[in-house]
Amino acid sequence: MTPDLIFNRQTLYLSPDPSRVVVRPFRPALEPRDFNPVDKTRANHIVDRVLALEDEEVDAALSTTLANFDGRHRNLLAIFENRAREMEDAFAMHPRFSEKCCQLIGAYFLHEYSFEAAALFNPSIVPHPDQTNVPEGALRFILSLRAVGEGHVSSLTFRSGVIASDGTVSIDAPARLAVVPTVHGRVGDRLDLGFEPQGDITERVIFPVTEMQANGIEDARFVAFEQEGKTTWYATYTAYSGREIRSELLATDDFLSFHLAPLKGSAARNKGMALFPRKIGGHYAMLARHDNENLHLLYSDDLMDWGLGIPVLRPEYPWEFVQVGNCGSPIELDEGWLVFTHGVGPIRRYAIGAALLDKDDPSRVIGRLREPLLQPDTDEREGYVPNVVYSCGALKHGSRIILPYAISDSFSTFGTIDIRRLLDAMSG
Repeated sequence: MTPDLIFNRQTLYLSPDPSRVVVRPFRPALEPRDFNPVDKTRANHIVDRVLALEDEEVDAALSTTLANFDGRHRNLLAIFENRAREMEDAFAMHPRFSEKCCQLIGAYFLHEYSFEAAALFNPSIVPHPDQTNVPEGALRFILSLRAVGEGHVSSLTFRSGVIASDGTVSIDAPARLAVVPTVHGRVGDRLDLGFEPQGDITERVIFPVTEMQANGIEDARFVAFEQEGKTTWYATYTAYSGREIRSELLATDDFLSFHLAPLKGSAARNKGMALFPRKIGGHYAMLARHDNENLHLLYSDDLMDWGLGIPVLRPEYPWEFVQVGNCGSPIELDEGWLVFTHGVGPIRRYAIGAALLDKDDPSRVIGRLREPLLQPDTDEREGYVPNVVYSCGALKHGSRIILPYAISDSFSTFGTIDIRRLLDAMSG
């Protein structure tokens, strides 16, 4: 059976929107970067200039700033005040500021960042925790995406939508505003982040916070994990400092509060880890490609510490001779664990394949596609990184799989897959 009979492309595209911006700290430094130490001399010079203004001049500058930016962000004055408080250590030599001076000073240490100006790609899809008022036979979902802006800094953003009973996908229009979370707690690189309950999920942007994340939170692979009647949404992702990478884990119960922490163990020093949606034989299970070539099966008793495991899928066909990796968490079917894979072939051309693992013993491969399920079409080859199709997670809905995927590391779209036809096409 040819892939064209199995995979159906949908004419729905998610493209980067440079008009969507968040407010980020500006730290005056010799080489400005969010994670460089503040140049306290320059910072205090800015404060001195503000404090030298007359009250009327402070009022005028603050009013002008609000007029320029107020429609682009929510609660700007509170954001200005919070930023000034964050800078208190740099302002120790100055007298106490008036409220308006504090607000204006805070504004000077912020900048807008267009978080998805360059790319919106590598999507992952999970059921939405709220299924109220969804039509019969339909499913509301949350889509996570890797957004890239200036300096190739990656953050995590969201969309929502509905899969109709016939498999048609619709996406809700994103909110005009965008916000980053508040850091409620931090111990080393372990973070507790939270968003205000008002506003839409499409407003929420998880931007790098720690130094290890300085250049990006990349390729989140979300999964709805079931344990003892409770669903927790986990995501494995790659933290990139600009020099090093590390696998980390995100957890949320409601997509309002998030806990982020580094994974430990030999396998966590690389990227592309994907968690199974439940325990297997009493253990957490993970797929990973820590040797940059083969897909391995790992087990853990505490979710956070992952050894090297055993290889289960190796490059076997010409379109995947460079490497094999996963395209998200395994999907449980009656027949076994369905794993979408990515393979890299000649001229670093990416394609998406599929394999079926035994449900009780996922180290045993019981089916695999010989030919790619999806490869770059003629109009899917151009972009930031040419000749790439890639996904970070699919979703089963009825007799179909909904597979969101990225095109050439630039924008995203969707396809649907007939499960029965896919399984029939696999070789044992």
